[in-house]
Amino acid sequence: MIAPPLWKVSVLLTKKEAPDVAAAFELTGPQAVLTTEEPFKDEAEVEALYAQMPDGDLLSKLAGKEVRVILLPDADWIKLSQEGLPPVRAGRFFVYGAHDQGKVPCGVIPMRIEAGMAFGTGHHETTALCLSVLSDLAKRRRFANVLDLGCGTGLLAIGAAKLWRRRVLASDIDPVAVAITRENAAANGEAPLVCAVTADGLTSPALTEAAPFDLIVANILAGPLTLLAPAIARALKPGGLLVLSGLLTWQENLVVSYYRPQGLILRTARRDGAWSALLLESSRRPR
Repeated sequence: MIAPPLWKVSVLLTKKEAPDVAAAFELTGPQAVLTTEEPFKDEAEVEALYAQMPDGDLLSKLAGKEVRVILLPDADWIKLSQEGLPPVRAGRFFVYGAHDQGKVPCGVIPMRIEAGMAFGTGHHETTALCLSVLSDLAKRRRFANVLDLGCGTGLLAIGAAKLWRRRVLASDIDPVAVAITRENAAANGEAPLVCAVTADGLTSPALTEAAPFDLIVANILAGPLTLLAPAIARALKPGGLLVLSGLLTWQENLVVSYYRPQGLILRTARRDGAWSALLLESSRRPR
């Protein structure tokens, strides 16, 4: 399927500047962000793809220098930009594409996820952080009812299904992401356990009927996480755990401040560069 035309923003930076600029671009609603480094120079290029024409002036201010904005011709540029990426090792998980089929090591939980139109190939720090948190949780606890809120490719839902061998509900506001989640669940042998639904927030009957959950994973941006705090807290069992990501390290206190009044306690924060994943526990008592 050919995707609609996309707008590409690109800017040349030093290697030290690139991670912060890429993190800032992530907050402006792109379809994908990619950083490439020149091996023999102190030079890196940050590119971001947008479904609609972005605000070049704003992006130039975020980057600290003028960015280039161009309209790309019809093509699945998100897939093309991500093809050939190296496999990702996060906790017990090994996430790879078809080009890495022969590189899967022994003793890992393999997940094959192809680059495509949804977020979540494992290469972004937030996805890898969430996989690492899930891997560690599996060492000490089992979960019977799991929700992957904002599932993207379904990578986290598939990972949870592989760890606990129980039903996992995956939801996303984007029906394309839901379709991709179903395809990936089938490709990884987890179609019977991963149920993917299109839902905006937690008001869908599919989610309200399945609640309360003993584990919720939400790898979305800080803004939606703060807005959804009351609904997420209500959907979590007393003593249940919540993994939040898609936020920058400086946004940790802001996000936690919305969940603390809902009876959630921060247990740990895991960081990778500018990005964070938070593990919270519901302190609410059963009624």
